[in-house]
Amino acid sequence: MSENTTALTISEDNVNGAARGWLLLALCSLVGAGLVVILIILARMPVIHDLIPWTGSFRTALVVHVDLTVLVWFLSFAGFLAALPIRASAHGWVRTALAIATTGALLITFSPFLGQDRPFINNYIPVLANSAFFFGLALFATGFFCVALLSLTQRRPPANLGEKAVYWGLSSSLTIAFMALIFLVWSFVHLPNELLNEDGAHYFELLFWGPGHLLQFTYTQLQVLVWFWLASSLVQRTMISPKGLIILFSLGALPTLAAPVTMALLELDSPEFRQAMTDMMAYGNGLAALPAALILLYGLSGEKGQSNGSSPERLAVLFSLVLFAFGGVIGFLIRGVNVTIPAHYHGSIVSITLAFMGMTYHLLPKLGGRLISPKWASRQLILYSSGSMLHVLGLAWSGSHGIQRKTAGDAQGLDTLADKIPMWIMGLGGMVAVIGGIVFLVLAFRSFRGKNPNPSRAC
Repeated sequence: MSENTTALTISEDNVNGAARGWLLLALCSLVGAGLVVILIILARMPVIHDLIPWTGSFRTALVVHVDLTVLVWFLSFAGFLAALPIRASAHGWVRTALAIATTGALLITFSPFLGQDRPFINNYIPVLANSAFFFGLALFATGFFCVALLSLTQRRPPANLGEKAVYWGLSSSLTIAFMALIFLVWSFVHLPNELLNEDGAHYFELLFWGPGHLLQFTYTQLQVLVWFWLASSLVQRTMISPKGLIILFSLGALPTLAAPVTMALLELDSPEFRQAMTDMMAYGNGLAALPAALILLYGLSGEKGQSNGSSPERLAVLFSLVLFAFGGVIGFLIRGVNVTIPAHYHGSIVSITLAFMGMTYHLLPKLGGRLISPKWASRQLILYSSGSMLHVLGLAWSGSHGIQRKTAGDAQGLDTLADKIPMWIMGLGGMVAVIGGIVFLVLAFRSFRGKNPNPSRAC
């Protein structure tokens, strides 16, 4: 491996080790999220929502879907990356953390059937107000933060400068996640209990507002890490030096230093606090991602390296960059509380998901899984990306018509053909994206079930 290759060494222990279990948990979370999202899409589509009896469950389905995607999927994948460099002597603890997190994820998934069905559609981490859900959330968080702590303290020494840069990016993302945890505890202690009794939706919105914004930095740092990891497998020349990448990761983490100051100086239930956290993410979360995207676009367009132009790794990076830009631009078009908001964050979520899909294709065979067909992997990425772009476009278009977010059925107010057309586009794109997601899971699980007799030891 080159000194400047931005990737982790895959050891013998990783091939059948605990890291694969974290990846499996991440993939299983998408199975649950995918089943639930079909209900959500159909409940929003004109005409169809009149033919189905369960649009009343839309809000509950939305809670489970969001938590399985932007929380369990992302953090389980983060746990997978965090587990890769952990010393073999600590793998038993990694498996214990995985068992705890898996139990929590199962409770989150089935919580609507295990207690009161009382959804609160707050931002970032929406909740069901029943004991099974909160217990599951606590268990999943415990498992994740255990493996994150092990990754920060029980890591093998870096093999070269490139791996040292990856360690820095991984450490920064996990450290920000711990900041989010501290912020959550702080918010729980300092928010008045009376607020929960008066308005639970507002209480949970404030409880997760600060931690939720910080977690976006964790995800973005991991996304940048994966971008350069995949790109280093595609081109022979160095796009950025290890020191340059460390600087980039440091820039990405820098804005989060404003969070403790904001937390200390402003009241959690004040408009100033909410605006300060929003500004931190809006103007700080691209501090590393934007220059990283420009470097990658230049580097990948300059040469095709060892792979052809349609390799899954290349497509994953390029489509991820496109959705990153798409979501970012839409974010600046938000006016009021309408479906332009989910259009913005769906672009961002899909961007991260595409990067993680590409990494799954890249790493599974190296972890002992069956080789994945590059042709089918590429088709899947095209299908998922194109469907997602239509979905986001339909939501953004509907937002310009003032269609409200977090609504379904007649509550959307789709009274004219001009209102209905963009929501049909949204629904069509969503279903295409779901099909693309199913193909991804089929390819990934087939690789898990198979065996690569000669897995590579390094990426």
